[in-house]
Amino acid sequence: MTARNRHQDDGVERHSGVLSGGGSPTLWGALIGLIVFVFVAVPISAAVRFATHPLSQQLFGGRLSEATTAGYQAFWWIVALMLLALPFLVGWAVARLSARTLAIIGAIFVVFFILTLILGQLYVF
Repeated sequence: MTARNRHQDDGVERHSGVLSGGGSPTLWGALIGLIVFVFVAVPISAAVRFATHPLSQQLFGGRLSEATTAGYQAFWWIVALMLLALPFLVGWAVARLSARTLAIIGAIFVVFFILTLILGQLYVF
């Protein structure tokens, strides 16, 4: 007799939360995504601040201050979008937790990383 059958035989309906042994994968994904969002909230706000205030370009000095304003803003918007997508990707990966999901997230990360490198080389460095 399985644990589920024993619960049904008791006549008492029991609910299991996220932190109990039978937590829903979707709730685990949401919880982990929320935790990741807490960690990246400050870098997201900094990236958006750099993207929306072109005068912050002079803060970095060197070659970054010589980059075009559009390139500087595009670079920081992409960084902000990457950071904003991170909690959703991590939560989705935890909720699905399969090899295919991990491959999709790895591919998305690689594309964003390559795009950031290309934009960084073109406009920043």
